[in-house]
Amino acid sequence: MAQRNGIPSRLTEAQLAEIDANPPVWLAQSRANRTGKKPVWVELRCDVCGYTEAARPKKWWPTFTYLSCDHHGFDELPEPAEGLARREVDGIGTRFIGIVDEAPSGA
Repeated sequence: MAQRNGIPSRLTEAQLAEIDANPPVWLAQSRANRTGKKPVWVELRCDVCGYTEAARPKKWWPTFTYLSCDHHGFDELPEPAEGLARREVDGIGTRFIGIVDEAPSGA
């Protein structure tokens, strides 16, 4: 964005201080959008083997009970608590399946 708006890739301390004190409109808006509520990167960790990977979280991701690599079986994770139903969410990171234990719909 900076390059698009003519800001060089290297700035002096004085230039940086000036931009920080009087940010362009696009920079001010970008800073206002940073609420700190959602991390930009998260670490995904398989609950079976411990494999980790960094990923950008997606808005549609529910809260996972477990994460596992896509090659692990259901039997490698603990059973859902009594009264909860289990569902899988594919497409988490490059190789993960999200496991969500939740109350059955209509319950």
